[in-house]
Amino acid sequence: MNQKEIGKFIAKCRKEKNLTQAQLAEKLGITDRAVSKWETGNSMPDSSIMLELCGILGITVNELLSGEEIHMENIENRADENLIALKRQDENNLSKNVVISMIYSLTLLVGIMVCIICDIALSGRLTWSLIPISSIVFAWVISFPIMILGRRGITGSLISLSLFILPYLYLLSWLIKAHAVFSIGARMAIIAMLYIWMVFFLFKRFHNRRPAVWGTAVLLLIPLQFVINVVLSRITSEPLMDIWDVLTAFIILIVAFVIFIFDYAHKKGIMFRRQ
Repeated sequence: MNQKEIGKFIAKCRKEKNLTQAQLAEKLGITDRAVSKWETGNSMPDSSIMLELCGILGITVNELLSGEEIHMENIENRADENLIALKRQDENNLSKNVVISMIYSLTLLVGIMVCIICDIALSGRLTWSLIPISSIVFAWVISFPIMILGRRGITGSLISLSLFILPYLYLLSWLIKAHAVFSIGARMAIIAMLYIWMVFFLFKRFHNRRPAVWGTAVLLLIPLQFVINVVLSRITSEPLMDIWDVLTAFIILIVAFVIFIFDYAHKKGIMFRRQ
């Protein structure tokens, strides 16, 4: 695959469809800077959006990877070449991610060893070091899928976080001898995970409307704050709301409003350019 030729082909097809880089980017739910990088040959479209990109440009994946229109007599040979090239690119990307993941894992392992050595040197046995060690292991478990797979590993990281957050909190509460860490933390973790999964599915469902989804995600922080306050109020007998909660909600509303205004202005700007 020749990235320069693919970039020129994307630019040609985009112009034939009377689309600007910003318009194409909006349809794909990405930035126009990413489209610019494709067209200059500095990067390739992610495999997760290739089909959608081809659908918008009215071309096939084979033509995209070939960087030109393919005639029927050449389609089979070019398809084989493109599949091999795409597989090789995926293998190269995976190899890079593996190297990065190994460096990341070794760095965390060094951190664990430093904690153990310092703890034994100071205390003669493992005491306080178990707390940072468990935290480091927890961080590694939930971040490793993203380190290996990139954006495709987000789902795996969220699943890992959902599965291990409660055991981690229980272990932490046992290590520091504070049951409240688990009893309160578990409730907060469940509420937070429900919010995170909700936002994740919003981004998956409306990936081409990212500013609007960001605005919605920020706006959902208000009911999230209220639910957390209700739970904490029942546990600690503290007031349900105070002036800081009201101020926080007001700031959240302002931020969400600004994001929605930006989304509206962006869409109006694109419509104006189309005219």
